Amino acid sequence: MSHVNEEVFPLLRTRLRTRALAAAATLVLGTGLYAGLGPLVSGASSHREAPLTAADPQIDGTDLYAFVSPDRPSTVTLVSNWIPFQEPAGGPNFYAWATGVNYDIKIDNDGDAKADLIYRWVFHNHYRSADTFLYNTGTVTSLTDADLNFYQTYDLYRINVDTGRSATLLNDAIAAPSNVGAASMPNYNADLFGGAVKQFGGSANPSYSWVGQADDPFFLDLRVFDLLYGADLKEVGDDTLAGFNVSAFALQVPNDALAAKGDAEANPTIGIWTTASRRSMRVEASGSQDFTAKFVQVSRLGMPLVNEVVVPVGAKDYFNSSEPSGDAVYLPKVQDPELPHLLNAVYGTEVPDSDPTTPGIQRADLISVFL
Repeated sequence: MSHVNEEVFPLLRTRLRTRALAAAATLVLGTGLYAGLGPLVSGASSHREAPLTAADPQIDGTDLYAFVSPDRPSTVTLVSNWIPFQEPAGGPNFYAWATGVNYDIKIDNDGDAKADLIYRWVFHNHYRSADTFLYNTGTVTSLTDADLNFYQTYDLYRINVDTGRSATLLNDAIAAPSNVGAASMPNYNADLFGGAVKQFGGSANPSYSWVGQADDPFFLDLRVFDLLYGADLKEVGDDTLAGFNVSAFALQVPNDALAAKGDAEANPTIGIWTTASRRSMRVEASGSQDFTAKFVQVSRLGMPLVNEVVVPVGAKDYFNSSEPSGDAVYLPKVQDPELPHLLNAVYGTEVPDSDPTTPGIQRADLISVFL
């Protein structure tokens, strides 16, 4: 029941397409995830990469994609994936976005590794009846079907950090629900997945938003964490993420809406990363919970696999709470990452060194990419 829809955004059209994008990441750590507004694609992946996100999957950002839209080159498409390892038969509650969380895509358009623009999604829960345990009470044929018992709406904001101004782009837009199955949602792609596309902005060059469930585009054999398969070099890789879904939001906006001074031709480079922020206090009482106090950042994703395999476990939660402008602190782990040494210990492969004449491991190539 893992699914895609060919009518929504080019990134979601086929699993092969999304895999190609994930493999073609062009990013710079320290200034977020950099994607020129010319013909460039970007990707990332991070599943259960830190202790706190592993225990709180609703704020676990797994992938980020940014690319010039093939169907509309005057626009950029941004896709952010969350809530990993969604087994399609995950009822009765299935998979919901967290309420009381700010899900953000942050844009740096002047190269200082600080957000200049923020696109923010805020979600709300709705039950048509609290007197049933069912996600849906009959066949669902539209986002407003009375048989869709649980559904979520979202508000989408654009925040100009430099001016402090915030604009509401969408209010109470309906997100596509989890795909319960063929009996409950026989025409899921056409009725629900595609129906979640929302248009906003001017009619001459409109913007589009989509929120829903999608096939996890990242591919990896996660058995690699079992001591790299056992060191006999005979292991055949298997995509252990195949068949699982993620929750995603996709945004297609004009290039000029993201560029510095609103001019993508003069300022064609942007930095992009995602964050999630929760309120710092949770109150449990009488079968309910409430979140209060200020928002604190609890998740961050830009460059692929940085927090997964570069940042050590003792710093992973801190990384998720910090900003790209402070990433130079990870220089020692980028200069001499742990993974090549693990491969050397298990398989005897050589540890790469960009300057063998200098004592210690030198990785100028990684520094130029990550920092």
